[in-house]
Amino acid sequence: MNARIDPELLNEDKNMSHHLANAHLDALEEETIFILREVAAAFERPALLFSGGKDSLVMLKCAEKAFGVGRIPYPLLMIDTGHNFPEVTDFRDFRAKELGAELIVRSVEDSMARGTVRLSHPGESRNAHQSVTLLEAIEEFRFDALMGGARRDEEKARAKERIFSHRDSFGQWQPKAQRPELWTLFNTRLQPGEHFRVFPISNWTEMDVWQYIEREHIALPSLYYTHKREVVERKGLLVPVTELTPPKDGEEVVVRDVRFRTVGDITCTCPVPSTAATPGEIVIETLAADLSERGATRMDDKTSDASMEKRKREGYF
Repeated sequence: MNARIDPELLNEDKNMSHHLANAHLDALEEETIFILREVAAAFERPALLFSGGKDSLVMLKCAEKAFGVGRIPYPLLMIDTGHNFPEVTDFRDFRAKELGAELIVRSVEDSMARGTVRLSHPGESRNAHQSVTLLEAIEEFRFDALMGGARRDEEKARAKERIFSHRDSFGQWQPKAQRPELWTLFNTRLQPGEHFRVFPISNWTEMDVWQYIEREHIALPSLYYTHKREVVERKGLLVPVTELTPPKDGEEVVVRDVRFRTVGDITCTCPVPSTAATPGEIVIETLAADLSERGATRMDDKTSDASMEKRKREGYF
């Protein structure tokens, strides 16, 4: 005998699920706003790292709620490799202007011109070299706190880091000398030349980010949604065919429906197969994903688990 499902009970379940999801996002948003305000209160010269990517746009939305349009009390800082997707940098400029926020851009190419960054060969990715340019910007503006959009669910080294991550006078992270964070009490004491990296959305997941984007109707660069693109398959990834990433001998160029889960330097960022055209559709895809967004899309993370930790010790985001 077939059991009859009561439509009213189904509606009640849906309403309860929706309520719980909103309560979860409200709690994450509240924590992020608290951290953004705490940084403004505790530091003299903070900045918010802003690439124009989805995580930094979520942070910017929370900053807008925390302080208001035209009242964000710290500048936005972008470290540009010179190999970023133009759709993303254009959106970065648009959003900063829309909010009336000060935007500071410093370029890896300028560091190369100064001789502080030297590539081993012309085709080397500049992504890891952003650390040098970032440290130079910190010295130039005497920043004492930099807020970034890194999340603990992205990869192992980031999962080990505190929300308020102390950096020494060389910009280095010492994993075994981290300060405790109990009851949301943060030790923000600094010695001359030191600074903090702060991660306001550290406790968010990729799913949380997309659900929040859907709920808050946050506009994103078009690359995050499905589009047709020429790619080649390489080491289990779909590598976009560009002037910076041409196909190698023997590789077949195909056109696929893809989207980017994360957007970074063109030379190390890959799309994934997707027909998702809305945040809601991406939420459904994310539920079925079995790899983190960095693991599934970043060529520079396809080394050892220790590589990111080493880079962070050297000053990386």
